[in-house]
Amino acid sequence: MKLLLRIMLAIALVNLAPAVAAAPKDAVASPALQKEFDGFIEKFRAALKANDSAAVAGMTRLPFMNDSAIRDAAQFRAKTYASSFTAKNRACLQRGKAIYDRDPDKNDSYFVFCGELIFVFTKTPAGFLFTDISVND
Repeated sequence: MKLLLRIMLAIALVNLAPAVAAAPKDAVASPALQKEFDGFIEKFRAALKANDSAAVAGMTRLPFMNDSAIRDAAQFRAKTYASSFTAKNRACLQRGKAIYDRDPDKNDSYFVFCGELIFVFTKTPAGFLFTDISVND
């Protein structure tokens, strides 16, 4: 009985090894990418500190979240900035740690968690842009 148990355990470990080896590692941004993001987020935070909705809109991919109702800077300021960039969220974004990740499509993004919201900044051909607000579930 003990021999059978040992054999079954050995088989289980052998079958588990490839899955463990293939487990994704925590993503780490290259130094150049990190430097580019640091420059972007410094400007973004300065715009938030000044409560400059026009500057934030200028650093946002439009139409915002592919919503045709938020296709330009004026619509972004009216429909998104006022409700999502409250004083509390602006303060959080100014001090919050940005977490890097790379998705399976090789898109580089940084996330800042502020209470119930996640603010997403993605590398685009035009450089980093504010691209999404998601619910922190």
